Amino acid sequence: MSKNNPDAKTGALFRLISHPTRLKIIQEIGRGEACVCHLEAQLGLRQAYLSQHLMALRDAGILETQRDGRFIYYRLVNPEILNIIQDAMNFTGSSNAQNPESKQSKRACCCPKCSPES
Repeated sequence: MSKNNPDAKTGALFRLISHPTRLKIIQEIGRGEACVCHLEAQLGLRQAYLSQHLMALRDAGILETQRDGRFIYYRLVNPEILNIIQDAMNFTGSSNAQNPESKQSKRACCCPKCSPES
């Protein structure tokens, strides 16, 4: 298959985001730029595990990064991906289960954005 084939590109996108952890990461970052320690705190997952998924999402062009001192912040390249995920959730009957606007923060991390006093 050609990399320029639109069907192949769409299939590759769906394969990449089909992993439940990647869906959670995309939704959490959809709430706002986040560092790994923030994702650890919010999702309850280990840093090494998160980093593997973040790297795959970044390599695919879904996420981009910005360094601020020792922290690397991730953000969505195109927030429209949240609409794709929400549409899929609606289609499967699981809508609002992970709606970014409906979830309250579980706990803060140690980064300057989560701990303004730092």
